[in-house]
Amino acid sequence: MWQPPERIRHARPAARWPTVDEAARSMLFSPVRIGPVEAVQRTWVPAMVPWRATEDGFVTKDVIDWYARFAEGRPGVLVVEATGIRDIPSGPLLRIGHDRFIPGLSDLTAAVRAASGGETRIFIQLIDFLRIKRRPPKDAFFTRFLELGAQHRERLALLTSSAAWTTAPEEEVRRALLELDDEQLPHILSHRELEDYQQGYRERVWDTHLPHIRELPQVLPGLFADAAARADAAGFDGVELHYAHAYTMASFLSALNTRDDGYGGSVEHRARLPVEVLEAVRARVAPGRVVGLRFLGDDVVEGGNRVDDATYFAGRLARAGADFLSVSKGGKFEDAQQPKVGRAAYPYTGPSGYECMPTVFSDQRGPFARNINLSRAIRAAVREAGLETPVVAAGGICTFAVAEGILQVIPAYSVDTGS
Repeated sequence: MWQPPERIRHARPAARWPTVDEAARSMLFSPVRIGPVEAVQRTWVPAMVPWRATEDGFVTKDVIDWYARFAEGRPGVLVVEATGIRDIPSGPLLRIGHDRFIPGLSDLTAAVRAASGGETRIFIQLIDFLRIKRRPPKDAFFTRFLELGAQHRERLALLTSSAAWTTAPEEEVRRALLELDDEQLPHILSHRELEDYQQGYRERVWDTHLPHIRELPQVLPGLFADAAARADAAGFDGVELHYAHAYTMASFLSALNTRDDGYGGSVEHRARLPVEVLEAVRARVAPGRVVGLRFLGDDVVEGGNRVDDATYFAGRLARAGADFLSVSKGGKFEDAQQPKVGRAAYPYTGPSGYECMPTVFSDQRGPFARNINLSRAIRAAVREAGLETPVVAAGGICTFAVAEGILQVIPAYSVDTGS
């Protein structure tokens, strides 16, 4: 995992429990309205994936125990981990892409309510993600995966000063490519092919030459809406749409999105599908259910969104009916560290991943309350637009004093005390 080069070790802030009087007078332990519901306090446990589901995506006893433990502390809101909206294999990640998942999720909401005495509001985070493959061995890439074209032959001929490669049998060309040093491969492969070789193949939302990618704007609103209806049936108080980090909806929002079909390019076009998904979900769930979202205040990666993009999206999504805006940062594939052969790239291993989940080994600024400036800017933009949408702040918030200080100074509406 990447860490700032300064690698300064920061001591965790001294924790002190508030007195009864301090707690009673605090903003942290005061109620807040979130769309159609009220949370009894502003503490917020964010979505974290503990990988405790079955390989088929079902709730297990370990999943229930994990969330019940958090619920015993009676936070204002508890957000269940990123849960896949498609009915496809995704390892031990919770799924909600079919009605067969509803009974287990119902057991989960019941357990949280029992453990919290009914005080904790429980939301579930809904996620979509595209295909990613493991980093291939060199022989497999050049003999099986690379789509050999005339351009590879021409570049090989130029590199070796031998025109014979332009007409040589394919098997011989592939064998010659396999024998090249890695330093020579950038002269042969395109940028995307080189990345597929070094990191593993990964789909992008702008790969519109692929029919299933081109059709995402027609498919995703229904998938998210169906998943939200199942969450409603399972007893969740609401849903959090996952528009953050390295996944499908964040990729539509990203400045890297170059789709030319009205769903990429300008900020207005990049916001189009996220708004359509939000509206579809809102139309499907019961009036008393919360529909909010988590998105990025800063992509961190080169060419990605910055806070100016985020403030625009905040206003647009709030006007479209988001009941809350939860702010995160980074966590992208574009700067992920190279995985070992046979492993898939992980979006939290590079600088953007560090900014998403900072550790005590940091730079001079340190990891604690590191990203509050993003929440501050986003909240200000939402208020300037005349909207009262709650904003959730996150990033190294680990003590009552830190959380209360944030609320008193910004003030944000809620603080994500799990990150």
